[in-house]
Amino acid sequence: VYIINVTWSDLTSQIIYRRYSKFFDLQMQLLDKFPIEGGQKDPKQRIIPFLPGKILFRRSHVRDVAVKRLKPIDEYCRVRAPEHLQPC
Repeated sequence: VYIINVTWSDLTSQIIYRRYSKFFDLQMQLLDKFPIEGGQKDPKQRIIPFLPGKILFRRSHVRDVAVKRLKPIDEYCRVRAPEHLQPC
């Protein structure tokens, strides 16, 4: 589980807890809904960040895998979506 400090546009903040699978599920939904922004037609137009897929690992490797995923999740969380992708 990853702990994320979310800062909203009104500068309030909130701590949320998410599993990697939730980030990946969001990634898949975004790519399905926004194929151009996901680079499916032209990889140069991709603005939705890449997240590595789910992997199977032994229980003893949980921490190692979690640490390796920190940078991609951090980059994913820092992306500012263009207006046409932001909720109203």
